[in-house]
Amino acid sequence: MSADKIAQLRKQIGSARDGALLRFSLGQLLLAQGETSAAIDELRSALKFDPRYSAAWKLLGQACLSIGDPIAASDAYHEGISVAAARGDKQAEKEMRVFLKRIETAQSGSE
Repeated sequence: MSADKIAQLRKQIGSARDGALLRFSLGQLLLAQGETSAAIDELRSALKFDPRYSAAWKLLGQACLSIGDPIAASDAYHEGISVAAARGDKQAEKEMRVFLKRIETAQSGSE
């Protein structure tokens, strides 16, 4: 099912429907399928369309962390926290602060 949905979304890239939501949805599905690098590319594309998309920043951070890149994850969370705070998206801001704190705690424990 997900492979079909991914194919359907990919067909819409470059069309009038292409945008942040399409790329976010595609990134989310790719991440769920274990295609993390492709998911990261799509999430970054989503953020090019809409850099104020809090959920895309949060998912990008999760994707980067899942491939073992805590620096990129931290960068995504820092930016996402700023975006979420500016938009008043308190829940996303809170979640990203928790994720960021976990990274910082893990990094300070490994030094």
